[in-house]
Amino acid sequence: MKGSHHSTGLRRGDPRRLLGLMVALVAAMGLTGTTALAAPHENGSAAPAHRAQSPMSTVAAMQPSWNLGNTLDAIPDETSWGNPQAAKALFDTVKTQGFRSVRIPVTWTDHQSPTAPYAIDAAWMNRVKQVVDLALADDLYVVINVHHDSWQWLAAMPTDHDGVLARFKATWTQIAATFRDAPQSLLFESNNEPQFTNTTDAQGIQYNNELNAAFHALVRRSGGNNATRLLVLPTLHTNSGQTFLDALAGAMRSLNDPNLVPTVHYYGYYPFSVNVAGGTQFDATSQKDMSDHFARIRSTFTSKGIPVYLGEYGLLAYPDSNHPSRIERGEALKYYEQLGYEARTAGVTTALWDPGTWAYLNRTTQQWSDPALFAAIRSSWTTRSGTASSDRIFLAKSSAVTARSLTLNPNGTAFQGLWQGSTRLVQGRDYSLSGNQLTLTASALTRLAGNRAYGVNSTIEARFSLGLPWQIHVTTYDRPVLSDANGDTGPLAVPTQYRGDQLATMEARYADGGNAGPTNWTPFQEFNVSFSPDYSGNRLLLTPDFLNALRDNAQATLVFHFWSGATVTYRVLKNGGSVTGTVA
Repeated sequence: MKGSHHSTGLRRGDPRRLLGLMVALVAAMGLTGTTALAAPHENGSAAPAHRAQSPMSTVAAMQPSWNLGNTLDAIPDETSWGNPQAAKALFDTVKTQGFRSVRIPVTWTDHQSPTAPYAIDAAWMNRVKQVVDLALADDLYVVINVHHDSWQWLAAMPTDHDGVLARFKATWTQIAATFRDAPQSLLFESNNEPQFTNTTDAQGIQYNNELNAAFHALVRRSGGNNATRLLVLPTLHTNSGQTFLDALAGAMRSLNDPNLVPTVHYYGYYPFSVNVAGGTQFDATSQKDMSDHFARIRSTFTSKGIPVYLGEYGLLAYPDSNHPSRIERGEALKYYEQLGYEARTAGVTTALWDPGTWAYLNRTTQQWSDPALFAAIRSSWTTRSGTASSDRIFLAKSSAVTARSLTLNPNGTAFQGLWQGSTRLVQGRDYSLSGNQLTLTASALTRLAGNRAYGVNSTIEARFSLGLPWQIHVTTYDRPVLSDANGDTGPLAVPTQYRGDQLATMEARYADGGNAGPTNWTPFQEFNVSFSPDYSGNRLLLTPDFLNALRDNAQATLVFHFWSGATVTYRVLKNGGSVTGTVA
């Protein structure tokens, strides 16, 4: 992942930015060992990383996988981006949590001479080997690569072709020599998210193919276990578009080597992944983006017995314990649930991108920052779970409590009922079910709302025949109240009474209908970039990025959308460095 050293850096780049009887037999043999069957042991420990008999079953045995992100890939040093040095205890934890492999991204730039012979510092190479050996000692498969170098200097290949190619070859020659005799449970990945400055996709594909071919040739020539080691080859940008998959498939055919593994990344439908352009929900568009991604991979590669390693997956801006959550929790849980299912169906091994303590695994305490989120991800490796249209039922405090409905998404499971703790709710009295429409009665909701204080009053759960229960938070709210504010462009703090509600998104327009704000291709601005809630401080922040993008003396009308369905209209006027906000 590029530029993920800080929590706000989870954002990625531009949203624009795989013959008869023998083939059928190879595909059938390969798919019997796919990730659908390569589940962690029931006791939570990973299966022993024994060498498998085929590339397909080897990569399947790597499922699930985890990224040691923002560590050896950090710039300039291992601890520069806030994570502690990788230690044995970390890999012990990763293994006991059910992972069977780790991807260890490595950035070499600041530990390498920028000129020929491009020597890598011995101390750095030794440190990389030490970390790799720690993971291998835990019987984990390991993937190492050339990581942020891809945008630091590989991207200059169009204008410095020979120099970049020479440095790339020198880099991999030294890595290959160091790990020549490492076990076959170590895989090499050419480079991360290949990208080339000022090029068309067709030109970028050519450069990517050239790098992958050079990587393949020099590793194979280095001998030892490198002669047959599994080599991981990325598409351009690690993008799963059909053009990029077809290009890599063609390049792999020309290399004529069965021990090659294609890799792509997946961070979801861009508007949903960062909460921009109204992408607040894991809706039909987001779901199709995901299912199409895995369908293309299956059609191009795994159905033909070619294993695929999803080298990174997650959401670009979630989770992030340092900032208000851009993605509503229930929507994120639905995303991870479906991703696990789609990957298993396609036979793809998946590697969770974990940038560090503020996201998934706390590298200091060896505890998950959000145990329930990880439980959902872990469950998705092996089974489906039921979900619903929302994980909240909002009850307006200013109104009488009435019945409320949700739509269940059983996902192939069977609904078993509703529980509050150990108490089972009674069908007919507390709720009714018509098809997949679940309706809670007014009397049940009145009881669950208790004293109707703002916020979550109680949590019930829908249980299904498989997987994890779906939590439903009964929440009391009233329409949020914003107040006038005056200030400058860095930032404007709008006094806000949230009254039990939570912010979903903000749209911004000028009187002439034009979009207001830095994301000028949509009126719905990016969460935590243009605006951000401060729930504990009773404020709503309009950021410098947003305010500085406004036209002078052109009033912008903002509509804040909340998860209850409530909206609040607000107006902002910038005059030089002064900003005035008024309630509509």
